[in-house]
Amino acid sequence: MSTENADAAESAAGAERHPNAEQQVITVDEQDEETGLANRLDAHTGEGQRHRAFTALVFDTEGRILLAQRAANKRLWDTRWDGTVASHPVHGQSQVEATRQRLEEELGVSPAQYSDLRVTDRFEYKRYWENDGLEWEVCAVLKVTLDDISLDPDTDEIEGLLWADYELLHDNPEWYRQLRLCPWFEIAMRRDFDGVTVDDGGVGLER
Repeated sequence: MSTENADAAESAAGAERHPNAEQQVITVDEQDEETGLANRLDAHTGEGQRHRAFTALVFDTEGRILLAQRAANKRLWDTRWDGTVASHPVHGQSQVEATRQRLEEELGVSPAQYSDLRVTDRFEYKRYWENDGLEWEVCAVLKVTLDDISLDPDTDEIEGLLWADYELLHDNPEWYRQLRLCPWFEIAMRRDFDGVTVDDGGVGLER
């Protein structure tokens, strides 16, 4: 079988394995400049492909952060705790637009419940998950404070929810070790407390 046919067969098998094979992500360079599109499953397997992503940190008016447990059906980092939603924008969609969409789809949070959604940081990281794949992302961090904390989570996306004291979570990780946090959230939280922010479109590297 030729290499081209082998690749096609592997892609077809991937499509049967997981619905992610039917989606695309935006590939980017080190500065988060678009370089093209990639199959989402391909971008998260083998050596991966660097692509654009975001994570949104959701707070209440008391400064607590909302942690969300990834559903057990997730292919990577299943049942790990995130803070709060993370995903990939589609082509032509801004990080803010993508976050608004995911907040509504995953948590049932509408734009009427907040007014301060904004990008606060951006970093590149690469992490492998057991033998199943990896994340290699330039990840934007967004923050938002809910004036109304009414939630209607999608259980296909979120297994559980927990409001936590943000400072205690950062300063005393051993108190929360049973939660098993997602690596991109741990990076975002550490950089947040270290005062690392990106205002000019630059990217901070995490290896």
